[in-house]
Formats: sequence, structure tokens, C-alpha cells
Amino acid sequence: MDNIVQSLEELSEFLKKLILDTLRLEDVDVDEIDNEAPLFKDGLGLDSIDALELVVAIEKNFNVIIEDEDVGKRAFASINTLARFIQEEYTRTAA
Repeated sequence: MDNIVQSLEELSEFLKKLILDTLRLEDVDVDEIDNEAPLFKDGLGLDSIDALELVVAIEKNFNVIIEDEDVGKRAFASINTLARFIQEEYTRTAA
């Protein structure tokens, strides 16, 4: 996982696939997800149940903790913000 976390581009692609697989979004292609678009409401249209599933998947895959709803809202703003959050937390917890 270290190699993926080091590269924002690779991590973003991994996260897109993780989201599609975790939430079983069969009608969405990885290439259709804009890295800067919101993940909730107007973007992918995810909801609070999706958020819970994603928190579990992120914590399991990257061993980072999303402590509360406020942290989650900031982290899940877009693919890029989620990738940066994971990079920061992964590096912090690995040190």
C-alpha cells in the first residue's frame, strides 16, 4: 500500500475503484469520476449510508481513522481531498 499512497495519481485511481467496488456502482465508470467533483449530493450522489461503507473500507485498506462526521465531511469532499487526507494520515500513523 505504501507505493500507492505515495503517488496522488495512483491513490486517486485506487480510491475511484474502491468506491465503485465497495458501493457496487455498476453504472459508473472510473473515467467518469472527476477528481475535484463532490462525492455527495451533486457529484456522485452518494448518501450517508454510502459514507459509512466508505469509512469502513478506507479504514480497513489504509489503517487510518476517520474520527467523526466533521473529519469525514472534509475528507470526502472529493477524490483529491480524500487522497490527500489518506496521504497525511497514513504518513502520520506510519511514523
